[in-house]
Amino acid sequence: MCGFPPAILPPVLPASPGTYVLVLRLAETIHIQPGRLGGFTLETGLIVYVGSAHGPGGVRARVRRHLRAEKALHWHIDYLSTVAPVTEVWWTASEQRLECAWAQHFAVLPGVTQPISGFGASDCSCSTHLFALPEDTLRVAWETLGHPTRNGAICL
Repeated sequence: MCGFPPAILPPVLPASPGTYVLVLRLAETIHIQPGRLGGFTLETGLIVYVGSAHGPGGVRARVRRHLRAEKALHWHIDYLSTVAPVTEVWWTASEQRLECAWAQHFAVLPGVTQPISGFGASDCSCSTHLFALPEDTLRVAWETLGHPTRNGAICL
């Protein structure tokens, strides 16, 4: 089930730069070792990753890469997206770098935890870009992220 109303789903991801959120649902406890961060266990539930795409192909290319089952393990999220299904993608098409602001937004939501320190945040001062949250917080996260900074979402 999506955390937002289906009526606001646009048909395609933009090929322009932007910021995105991957929503992953863990049906079982998993163990991952994301690069040099070490080994971690993630419990069953909802996981959210905040990323940015300012290279060639923009948000569309980056998200499509994350959705591929087979890929070189380059970013921390690659270690997770190969073993856990992405069920939703939220994005904005903007030259403005909003990744850290969005991560800070998730960090202060009720019931949210930060399961892996440093995950996805090796190029900034954020504590992490990976969050575990209660199911009922997903809708709150979508609604409070704010219309000026988000453009769309899609359920997979």
